[in-house]
Amino acid sequence: MKNLWLFLVRYNAFFWFVLFFVFSVFLVVQNNNYQRSAFVNSSNVIVGTFYENVNSWKEYLSLRDINQQLADENALLRKKLQNFLPTDSTASTDIHLTDSISEERYDFIVASVVNNSINQKSNFITIDKGTSDGIEPDMGVITSNGIVGTVLNVSQHFSTIKSLLHPDTKISVTLDSTTTAFGSLVWGSNTDSRYAMVRDIPNHVKVHIGAPVFTSGYSTKFPKGIKVGHIVQTDLASGESFKDIRVLLTTNFINLNHVYIVKDKMSTEKLELEQHNKDNG
Repeated sequence: MKNLWLFLVRYNAFFWFVLFFVFSVFLVVQNNNYQRSAFVNSSNVIVGTFYENVNSWKEYLSLRDINQQLADENALLRKKLQNFLPTDSTASTDIHLTDSISEERYDFIVASVVNNSINQKSNFITIDKGTSDGIEPDMGVITSNGIVGTVLNVSQHFSTIKSLLHPDTKISVTLDSTTTAFGSLVWGSNTDSRYAMVRDIPNHVKVHIGAPVFTSGYSTKFPKGIKVGHIVQTDLASGESFKDIRVLLTTNFINLNHVYIVKDKMSTEKLELEQHNKDNG
């Protein structure tokens, strides 16, 4: 307390100056219309700028929640859009509503990526959803842009994904919606996360650079018609009867934040029937 009193006594002239200066400004603003108007306008600018900065920081801090909301909305929209399929093989841009069975076939579970590798020989991804969220091994994983991989191992709250950037990952694809040419999308021994190969395309099939590649829908992991990439190189020799095609992937594995796990409600029925055929074959 003594030090505070000595400080006030020592600088009392400065404090009296500040007090009288503030009082003088108050009197000027209070008794003059022009100065009062200028003061109010200046105050509005200062306060407005302050609140603008505060809101900008609030928006920045809430980006995670906003991204999660958008991901949830995208999952719902993807589920609804999966009801629409090409009406025939010659009109790929036309869509129609399928029957009620296929309408309810797929669910999409949103998850956040918590770990991701892209530069290894065998790449894996970890997400923050597990058995408590309905995740099971062998489920397909996609983004809003393309294919990510398949679920490998699952715990209660986390799952690991065998990435498309894994030599053991094979996905059945078709070159476009108007062809019956099917092949296997593989990453192989590539070191570039942007490219993959479509193997086992018959030599007689004509392909064009820039043409899109889609999932075939032959497996229960991925719905039919999900775009996986564009052709960038053709006529790569694979054998006497087949050729390979190089594809630029639509999935950006470097900036992978949210993914969607595909839940096929009819997968068990399909797999059991196919297994029954094998057992009786």
